Amino acid sequence: MAPRTLSLQAYLAYARGGIAFGGPGSARSWTRPEGGPVLWAHADGDAQGRALTNLCARMHQHRPELQILLSGTGSAPPGMTLVPLPAERGSDCDRFAEALRPDVCLWAAGQLRPALIEAVQGRGAHMIALPPQEGDWTTPVPRWLPDPTGAVMALFDRIHAPGSGAARHLRRIGVRGDIIDIAGPLVDTGTPLDCDDGQHEELAAVLAGRPVWLAARVRPDEVTDILRAHRRAVRLAHRLLLILVPAAETDFESLTRAVAAEQLRCCNWDAGEAPDDNTMVLLAEGPEELGLWYRAAPLAFLGGSLTSGHGGTDPFEAAALGCAILYGPNVSRHLASYSRLVEAGAARIVRDADSLASAVSNLVAPDQAATMAHAGWDVVSSGAELIDTVIASVFARLDRAEAS
Repeated sequence: MAPRTLSLQAYLAYARGGIAFGGPGSARSWTRPEGGPVLWAHADGDAQGRALTNLCARMHQHRPELQILLSGTGSAPPGMTLVPLPAERGSDCDRFAEALRPDVCLWAAGQLRPALIEAVQGRGAHMIALPPQEGDWTTPVPRWLPDPTGAVMALFDRIHAPGSGAARHLRRIGVRGDIIDIAGPLVDTGTPLDCDDGQHEELAAVLAGRPVWLAARVRPDEVTDILRAHRRAVRLAHRLLLILVPAAETDFESLTRAVAAEQLRCCNWDAGEAPDDNTMVLLAEGPEELGLWYRAAPLAFLGGSLTSGHGGTDPFEAAALGCAILYGPNVSRHLASYSRLVEAGAARIVRDADSLASAVSNLVAPDQAATMAHAGWDVVSSGAELIDTVIASVFARLDRAEAS
């Protein structure tokens, strides 16, 4: 332990003399919010930031008095505050920690900030490390300094390691095994979309066992490919029904015209029309009832992904409701989430009308879609388990502090 402690001391001495990393920064003043205990949550990357913000939102829903500070994310939702980080300089980090004095810190970044972490931990914060988005935790330091990663990780009260390999590595660099557990990735699973039970029963009766697939949050510039893929898939599954849901109500007329141009028999569910045996496309006017459509269709293509400029659709809203997932190549806003689902076998990429038609034909069979849906549920549930564990740990800490 002594060499690792010395490594952290050497780093802190280096940070006192100048900026170790993190940019030049500037002199800032921070103020601790009033009204309740303070939780500071830090992430790196858009996907990790969204997942951490969602986790904090759940805690805030149960404990509105909790004052939540976010850093490393692009924005803060209502009820939370975005705070700038100090430069990785000893004096700046001390000023940040002294001013805010968070009761709990959630660190969801792979890159460690030793001076900042040590300053916050030294002022009594309960420290929790969440799995980084990729790889292990690292500390960028000059080659002539000993690596302080082990000593920094030892400052945390609980470490959720992203797999058994990461847990073994932490133990090898001197972190106590009793503060480490193995967790699934931190994923932005969100809250499953709701639906009206009566409508669900009505729709299930109307469909009466027909094979169904869903195209959700579709953009006007990709609907033609989707409809052509459906027409080709129908050749192999004559009763196949496509549920077509636009990304926004303003796109509904464009989708309606595209369906008419392809001469596909359709019905408008929101206008009170129900599909019959000859209906090929069921149209919804907007995405408000996606909770119903995800429950009705075992296979979903997620829109905003075939053409560039949209960034894709959050895949966990479909995976959480038991859908096998198809998607196009343009999912930059949710790339990490899709990558996890693809790795688990829960999602498959398509690139055009031909590949979409082939995928729909292969996966619309209930057993094929069910295998993918089960894999997706495993990813979602592993993330939910970590979220539940962290929430319980934070609340237990706050309860003990209130009782003391």
